[in-house]
Amino acid sequence: MFLGAHDDDNFSILRFESMLKTNKVLFFDSEEFEDIIHHYLEGGKITLAKRALKMGLQQHPSSIDLRLFQVEIYLFEDKLELAERLIDTLEKIDPNNEEIFIQRANMLSKKSLHHKAIEALETALKFSLEPAEIYAMLGMEYLFVENFEKAKDCFIACLLEDPEDHTSLYNVVYCFEFLEKVDEAVAFLKEFINQNPYSEIAWHQLGRQLCVLKRYEEALEAYEYANLIDEHFMGAYIEKGKVLEKLKKYQQAIDNYKVTLTIEDPSSFALLRIGKCYEKMHKMRLAIRFYRDAVHVDPLLDKGWLAITRFYYKQEKYQKALESINKAISLDGENGQYWLMAAQIHRKVLDFDQAVEAYAKSISLGTFKLSTWLKMADLLIHMREFEHALDQMIIADTLFPNRAKIYYRIAGLFYEKNRLDKAEKYLVKAFALHPQKDTVLESLFMEFYISKFFSDWLSEYKSKHP
Repeated sequence: MFLGAHDDDNFSILRFESMLKTNKVLFFDSEEFEDIIHHYLEGGKITLAKRALKMGLQQHPSSIDLRLFQVEIYLFEDKLELAERLIDTLEKIDPNNEEIFIQRANMLSKKSLHHKAIEALETALKFSLEPAEIYAMLGMEYLFVENFEKAKDCFIACLLEDPEDHTSLYNVVYCFEFLEKVDEAVAFLKEFINQNPYSEIAWHQLGRQLCVLKRYEEALEAYEYANLIDEHFMGAYIEKGKVLEKLKKYQQAIDNYKVTLTIEDPSSFALLRIGKCYEKMHKMRLAIRFYRDAVHVDPLLDKGWLAITRFYYKQEKYQKALESINKAISLDGENGQYWLMAAQIHRKVLDFDQAVEAYAKSISLGTFKLSTWLKMADLLIHMREFEHALDQMIIADTLFPNRAKIYYRIAGLFYEKNRLDKAEKYLVKAFALHPQKDTVLESLFMEFYISKFFSDWLSEYKSKHP
């Protein structure tokens, strides 16, 4: 019976662990120690890796490869000065060893000396027969210094050496995206697919780039190929569902999302999208069922609670909507849109104080829309809190200058404060911008609108501005 390489590795590991249990000292050749140490480092078992390394160096003190593992452990433990001193020693012994320069690059990168790390990797390339890993590392270093063009070229070079390096494939597309070279990304991916037609990742990424260009039918075809190659590729089904939604093919989108539910445990994202599709198809019972399934799978899904909120709001079931938006806010209290939704619901249930607080919170979180300020001001006017409303409109005027909607409200508020000179000033500003908007006064300030003051002023204004 012959053992394969993997069986040999397992045998060495079992033999090493058996030795540790019996306290016997057995001999291993240096390559066996390398396999054992690599196994433990890959598994995150640093203590066992260090024990194997110590014993390996005792039995093979001149092994450069084992001492490089020592460098790797120093780097893992952030003992950068020890790592650098050992690298310097090893480079003097073997100045043509690519791994020494790779570890030097790792050390320099940890020190944020990325340009020097690039120099070390360029040196490593000179001695490498299989440079794919070095090109990938160079790409990452160029990303650190934000040279996306160089990074892109390095990841492409890596893929030429190793088309199966999916991380580099994702990274090269990321570079194209950052450089806003979508057409070039599409051309690259098509060429890559010509050479590697069974790369489901490449088909998937091609679909994403075609979506950016709004070439949705071609994107669908790309996702189809990805799923023909790998029928369990969740990402392709999800992206296909998104495209079908854009094309208003909601039932087909649902079918794709539902496939993902059979591949792995149901994802809250897929359940949420299914609910959205059913709602757009006006199948409300199915919509709310899938929304509820989404938050059941992930109770922390704030977007799921928001979807439920909007569903009940449209149904005019405001108490249920309020319960749902409060849940969303409890999960993401820094989302201004959630507070804005809460304000609208509080307003519907005539809880004006809470509505004003929610509007103010929404604004404080960056919801700088004129409509938000106007709604809050109108509510304060309704509550006859004129001073507060005026303060808000003055602030709004600094953010949204020359808006008739603001000036009419300020004029009305100054009238309520009996500041007729100020009221007249803002009436002039408002009418100069939009004379037809005086309906704002009629709806919010009826007493002002029917007053002799306004009637006389309006007559005089019209005589001067026929």
